[in-house]
Amino acid sequence: MFLNALTSPPTDPSTAELIAERPALTMHAMDGLVLEDVPLTAIARAVGTPTWVLSAGTLRTRLALLQEAFAASRAHVHYAVKANDHLAVLNLVRAAGAGADVVSQGELLRARQAGIQPDRIVFSGVGKSPTDLEAAIAADIAQINVESAEELDMLAAVARRLGRTARVALRINPDVDAGTHAKITTGRADNKFGIGLGDAAGLYAHAAALAGVEPAGLALHIGSQIGAMAPYRAAYARAAELVRGLRADGHAVRTLDCGGGLGIRYRDEAAGSATAFAATIMQAFGNMELDLIVEPGRWLIGPAGLLLASVVLTKTTGQHRFLVLDAAMNDLLRPSLYDAWHAIVPLSSTDAAAPAAPVDVVGPVCESGDTFARNRALPALAPQSHVAILDTGAYGSVMSSTYNARPLAAQVMVDGARWSVIRARQSHEALWAGESVPDWLTE
Repeated sequence: MFLNALTSPPTDPSTAELIAERPALTMHAMDGLVLEDVPLTAIARAVGTPTWVLSAGTLRTRLALLQEAFAASRAHVHYAVKANDHLAVLNLVRAAGAGADVVSQGELLRARQAGIQPDRIVFSGVGKSPTDLEAAIAADIAQINVESAEELDMLAAVARRLGRTARVALRINPDVDAGTHAKITTGRADNKFGIGLGDAAGLYAHAAALAGVEPAGLALHIGSQIGAMAPYRAAYARAAELVRGLRADGHAVRTLDCGGGLGIRYRDEAAGSATAFAATIMQAFGNMELDLIVEPGRWLIGPAGLLLASVVLTKTTGQHRFLVLDAAMNDLLRPSLYDAWHAIVPLSSTDAAAPAAPVDVVGPVCESGDTFARNRALPALAPQSHVAILDTGAYGSVMSSTYNARPLAAQVMVDGARWSVIRARQSHEALWAGESVPDWLTE
């Protein structure tokens, strides 16, 4: 008996359950796994693997659900560009009426390239450089979320030098544990993000007197992949108390950026609810005459994406079995970085119905951490058969690298029965196209 079988977790959902929970996916007897109306084997054969595939319909549907949840409020949806910054995604987001939350000059430029207007862009992030701030001020974006007293003074100096006034919100750190993975929590006192609650009122008063900036309100963000509303309620209660205190001191507080972080269901987690999120925000701030902003990323785009991969071989070492794919940690980093769980589904209906046995699913990169799953129940898969790694729309392609000189994977978007390559597979020659060799090494 293989060692994997002795330790296989009993709680993993079946292939049928995984597909049933994802409305854009169906398993056809002849076509195999289908995304919207496109057989994924057709993409794998035409484009090769590994390839990222995005469902435009899923993203539109989830955007509509979120916007409907906030329809009765003064809340604006600003998509968190860091989750997936492809121009096709940003164009779809813009067409649906959403704005953007950016964390770098590059993301700002991408949002503008996609046609998102400056008054629909918010700039967040703990390490904005003077160059970043210059770009944000020059673009006249809606607001810059300031993370520290030091950043506030830097921003004011840049704005004065440009002869402009920057609209700012102070990002507070409410010291609330979101109960998520330690590497994606952002609202605890020991995190690098935000301004401590005890310092916020004094810094707001300083901003109000500082030439070059105009304090418009507050911002907060407590983490990512959050399913329960209790952490939000705790953080928002502290933010509401601060707003009341600032107004009592005579300060104008017009906006409140409520952050994002709403989670999705990868395995057995409780998915975040858009309606519950909206209700929680409105309970906290609904009667405070604030222009509200929400910054969803993962919740919108995560379920819209998957990664196609091919089986290289199945390897047996002692009592251990390894299913080796042509995708690797340089493509999808989340399992190696966070021990993240992603569903893995065969594309063939015949494979999907075959008996399953535990196997470790790994990639070809020279790292033991290049592992997508351990003790995962999967059927025996022949070389060149295909699988889909699900729910990779968020923090998948954007975190890719060319480690081991592996070119970046192709990207495809599906929309109903249509599909198109939205980024060609990188060539090997492109890996060194920007490199140069000093003259003294070629003599």
